[in-house]
Amino acid sequence: MRPPLPRLHAITDERVARRGDLPAVATDLARGGGPELAFHARGRDLTGLEHYELAIRLSDYPTIRLFINDRLDIALATGASGVQLGYGSLAVADARRLDAAWWIGRSVHDLAEAVAAQAEGADYLLVGPVFATATHPERAPLGLDALRVVVRLGLPVVAIGGVTADRVREVRHAGAWGVAAIRALWEAAEPEAAAQRMVTELTQ
Repeated sequence: MRPPLPRLHAITDERVARRGDLPAVATDLARGGGPELAFHARGRDLTGLEHYELAIRLSDYPTIRLFINDRLDIALATGASGVQLGYGSLAVADARRLDAAWWIGRSVHDLAEAVAAQAEGADYLLVGPVFATATHPERAPLGLDALRVVVRLGLPVVAIGGVTADRVREVRHAGAWGVAAIRALWEAAEPEAAAQRMVTELTQ
């Protein structure tokens, strides 16, 4: 039986992927997040080799599950637990044929995309940006009301975009299963404490 979907998702970008202290920060996050934490190896501008090496580094934590964004070849090569599909990625059904045990998520930005992802067979939705975020300043935040509408579709929803430790509780109360973050985790002054607090807010 497949383990439950993790509630806290620590997503990398190119800048995080190339940091020299990535192993140390990942170790702190793993201690704080425990089995509720998943690492997402992501970086649209990474070379294939860089993406693969990032995934290998993030797979070195026995209690933490690894998700790969877009690069399903790397997910297969590293024995990942799940994949996150974005715009232009392989169809959910095609990903399912590669590994039926994967958690397969689809990134969506509004209700119409969420409905389409559900019809396509996605296991969960990564929904955002819920709040304003420096990662995608060009995108207007959805807000909590729009998040609640997507939650009503019935799939597990992981909220992303401007989600900090202080905002986890309200996102959870809006019905989200979990949250995802880049800066709030990888750039936290105390990564272990940040991950631990987020997990506590999600599971209480």
